Amino acid sequence: MTAKFDPFGARDVFSTSEGDLGIYRIRKLQEAGLGDIDKLPFSIRVLLESVLRNCDGYIVSEDDVKTLAGWKADSPVSTEIPFMPARVVLQDFTGVPCVVDLAAMRSAMQRLGGDAAKINPLIPVDLVIDHSVQVDAFGTDQALDQNVALEFKRNKERYEFLRWGQKSLKNFQAIPPNVGIVHQVNLEYLAKGVFIREDEKGKVVLPDSLVGTDSHTTMINGLGVVGWGVGGIEAEAVMLGQPIYMLTPQVVGFELTGKLGPGVTATDMVLTITEILRAQGVVGKFVEFFGPGVSHMSLADRATIANMAPEYGATMGFFPVDSETLNYMQRTGRTDVEVERVERYTKEQGLFRTDDMKPSYTSLVRLDLSTVVPSLAGPKRPQDRVPLASMQSEFKKSLVTSPNERGFGLGDEDLVRTATVEDHGLSTEIGHGAVVIAAITSCTNTSNPSVMLAAGLVAKKAAEKGLTVKPYVKTSLAPGSRVVTDYLEKADLMDDLRKLGFNLVGYGCTTCIGNSGPLPEPVADAVTKGSLVASAVLSGNRNFEGRVNPHVKANYLASPPLVVAYALAGTVDIDLDNDPIGTNVQGEDIYLKDIWPTNEEIAETVERAINPEMFRERYNSAYESNPNWNAIEVPDSELYTWDANSTYIQEPPFLDDVKETIDPIESITGARVLALLGDSVTTDHISPAGAIAKDSPAGKYLMEHGVEPVDFNSYGSRRGNDRVMHRGTFANIRIRNRLTPEKEGGWTKCFKTGETMTIFDAAEIYKQDDTPLVVIAGKEYGTGSSRDWAAKGTFMLGVKSVIASSFERIHRSNLIGMGVLPLEFPNDSSWESLGLTGEEIYDIYLPEDLKPQQQITVSAKSADGEVTTFDATVRIDTPVELDYYRNGGILQTVLLKLLQAAK
Repeated sequence: MTAKFDPFGARDVFSTSEGDLGIYRIRKLQEAGLGDIDKLPFSIRVLLESVLRNCDGYIVSEDDVKTLAGWKADSPVSTEIPFMPARVVLQDFTGVPCVVDLAAMRSAMQRLGGDAAKINPLIPVDLVIDHSVQVDAFGTDQALDQNVALEFKRNKERYEFLRWGQKSLKNFQAIPPNVGIVHQVNLEYLAKGVFIREDEKGKVVLPDSLVGTDSHTTMINGLGVVGWGVGGIEAEAVMLGQPIYMLTPQVVGFELTGKLGPGVTATDMVLTITEILRAQGVVGKFVEFFGPGVSHMSLADRATIANMAPEYGATMGFFPVDSETLNYMQRTGRTDVEVERVERYTKEQGLFRTDDMKPSYTSLVRLDLSTVVPSLAGPKRPQDRVPLASMQSEFKKSLVTSPNERGFGLGDEDLVRTATVEDHGLSTEIGHGAVVIAAITSCTNTSNPSVMLAAGLVAKKAAEKGLTVKPYVKTSLAPGSRVVTDYLEKADLMDDLRKLGFNLVGYGCTTCIGNSGPLPEPVADAVTKGSLVASAVLSGNRNFEGRVNPHVKANYLASPPLVVAYALAGTVDIDLDNDPIGTNVQGEDIYLKDIWPTNEEIAETVERAINPEMFRERYNSAYESNPNWNAIEVPDSELYTWDANSTYIQEPPFLDDVKETIDPIESITGARVLALLGDSVTTDHISPAGAIAKDSPAGKYLMEHGVEPVDFNSYGSRRGNDRVMHRGTFANIRIRNRLTPEKEGGWTKCFKTGETMTIFDAAEIYKQDDTPLVVIAGKEYGTGSSRDWAAKGTFMLGVKSVIASSFERIHRSNLIGMGVLPLEFPNDSSWESLGLTGEEIYDIYLPEDLKPQQQITVSAKSADGEVTTFDATVRIDTPVELDYYRNGGILQTVLLKLLQAAK
């Protein structure tokens, strides 16, 4: 950080109990007549502080500062701004390939004659290992120990590699497995609200800000911290001193009024907000919450809303710092000095929200919280809210609705199908809607004491009334941090959860990410034999097709207490408002209302069960708390020693051919379509994180290298091996390629042979004669989790361009970061409206002086010689992205800059 170039005279000092500290006052810009800073949304003020403090006339120009200071709510100028976050947060699924790429950059730097040790994060990077534990064991007190033991056995190579990174890389820390979920650890511990850095004039304070390699990084917005999810390759650039370049955002103001009614949870609220904002259309925008409803809302509830920003499509769901932020920091064990620092700085800088402040917003949305009703979301998307009162009828409707409309397409004769679960002499008949997974999991809810304790209270009341969970339900409890079990124990609720089978299975992201583990064999057999639409109910944030479990088609997001309720009911084909949830041993009907706690009961339990010492005690030992992790030995070495026999960690090929001279941009000609896809294709479809099928290309590769199917682990756990991830691209069992409408999964038609085969096998055939490939898709291509392998795998298949009706922002950026060209169909058109079939040969005409968002021409020639020509928009949005594309990717760009700087 430097203050040598301060063209606006903004650096000043303010007094604190720690002495005088530096500050870059954004109000100096208002005094200079550059904008009405007091009317800016708080999220824009944080970005403005960053460009003001980092203005050096090179990376950040004076014009960047002036443009953002003059932000107009009604018509923000669509220009790029460089944002330099204070830190980076990684989770292990996406973090491992980040560290792999850093190790590969060190190897490449050495090959090019540079100093490998120069490759280090330049800002603090925290990696939390939370995505590797799976729910193999459940329903017993030994489940946690058994799952952790399996986790270390499966991930030994990955963990050894991450220990090397922790030991060899500067500015890099890894929180070991079994501590908690990255977003909750970030919220409860890593986030500081503000940071102190040094420049040549001394200490200077700046707002906490970050990017993370998980799209739900936005959870930290609930604490007043600006941050969002990016792809791994973008995160690596930030780690290496590069800014994030983004178009100046529009900011949607969301006014909250009123309070939640009796029996309504924070989950119900966030599902309602998600539905509203999806309908509003906030993709690529900031959403900033304000109003009296915010003032009465707990920070945990705010974090729950902020977490779901990817589901409602926004870049952020931001809650500015206010008195509740300070209270939360105190409740979670931050020191008095840290809390005072946040209060003093944010008030001094105009970043502290009060109800009388009225920023200007691009548009407004309003919700009276008293109108929110108990809800779930599903069966295939988080934005498809279903009121609890309509749940049974909506599920029945989904059974007969076409798959193209997110249903299951059953005929009348299919609706009556049932199957019998035969288990140790006991038999239970199940039908469509049988709840075979009930999981309290994921950062969305397990960070929120009100809903976690509500789940415990439901379990307590149910146990007291003699209710039990149906025997075919796989139950699990995977809290977001160890503090959760501390307060459940203190509230005397853990035993009741255990009685219903909600035993602790791990501290990590389990069912929501596809780590649900296998269904018990008798249950899986019954579902398969009966061709049943089985259901999962989970307190997570993602429920896309094929994500939770391959045997489960209908996935519903719900609050933790509703997860317990549906485990008791054993089916989603029930009206919980009017039907009994179960019968006790006396034969009495018990209803949901009989076991549902009041808001007052929940609040009282929260008050007595949680204290700051719980957080201090758990996080003081976070880095050393896992003896298995501590026992891993790694050698001292600047370069990682790649093991050719490893099936987890391999040096990726992205930098094999990097050179100091850059080739000019060329047109893409003679391209064939590898996949023709519809709307809402997610990164899960493109690069699944769950189970690896035995007969898939990735499964065959692993078996060829001596790995038995029982040890396959998941795609997510093998992200450090490009050989696996390359073969797993487009391998989701639920993806539908319109080139092979008769087959579901990762299949395509190879036009070289005329045969139907796996996408990987077809790509290998096309590669033999350098045939370029394209992917054609509909709206919202790449929605879902930020997943860099969705772009890396696309690149490795030989795809040169993706042509879609619209893109999710992170995936679009990641494609560019891998040198893949994103193109958009013109004027809301689509491949269907243009009459394309995917069987054509495509030519994409690119000028050598290509410009951001330029209109270019694409021609598609059918087998009978007919040519369809259309314009397409190049979705390279900024000059920096254009440099990345021209250089072949972001890694190449950063490596060449570092190499040139060293010469």
